[in-house]
Amino acid sequence: MIQIIPANKRHFSDFGWLKTYWLFSFSNYYDPSNIQFGALRVFNDDVVEPKTGFPTHPHEEMEIVTIALSGEVTHKDSMGNKNVIKAGDVQRMSAGTGLTHSEFNLAKEPVHFYQIWIYPDLAGLKPSYDQKSFSPDSWKNRLLPVASGQGLHGAVTFHTYATIYRSDLEAKEKIDFKVTESRRIFIYLTSGSLGVNDKRLETNDQARIDLETDLELRSYGDSSFILIDVPSCKGWGYDEKTLRGAKA
Repeated sequence: MIQIIPANKRHFSDFGWLKTYWLFSFSNYYDPSNIQFGALRVFNDDVVEPKTGFPTHPHEEMEIVTIALSGEVTHKDSMGNKNVIKAGDVQRMSAGTGLTHSEFNLAKEPVHFYQIWIYPDLAGLKPSYDQKSFSPDSWKNRLLPVASGQGLHGAVTFHTYATIYRSDLEAKEKIDFKVTESRRIFIYLTSGSLGVNDKRLETNDQARIDLETDLELRSYGDSSFILIDVPSCKGWGYDEKTLRGAKA
């Protein structure tokens, strides 16, 4: 089953300093039918104005990935990390038993990034941090794993049996993707027009895919998107067979 959710169904909030689309229930937006998708809990599409940002706040028991699209954001946390996340960078925080951090745009231009939260495989992990830079050429006409707990080479690692891919497809390019049993696939189209089997996404549409075995991704024009492969489970405490998509 492939469910297409059009861009105009995203929840939009404008705080002046922050313009954000929340694809799942978050903060003061609550929809009991839209809490999560498998182990994927949060996908926020954020634009933060210059000289503003998120003050220090806590997290726990979540794998948090930030993908910078344009501009830069400065991260500081209770583990002693202070890093600038720029376009092409991918940052991962494993909140584990608890941490605090802040994110500020100290530059002169807005910063645009995605923040993605995925439940970890296990609770009670030690907080940790990782960050890598990727060249746009590296995800051209292919699915590039940028964050993964499935042991995929070159990706930022995290503590959940999931993978986040980034891709830019030129017009008429095609990618085939095999879906493992007990997995769910989430696609968010940053720009362009993308076919997913017999469905079609336009800019900022999302696809939530369950009970499919084969996906054909076709670009009708230059397209940019994020694809997330997650367990069907809703959080930690699942045995390895379930997390890895095998029959229990």
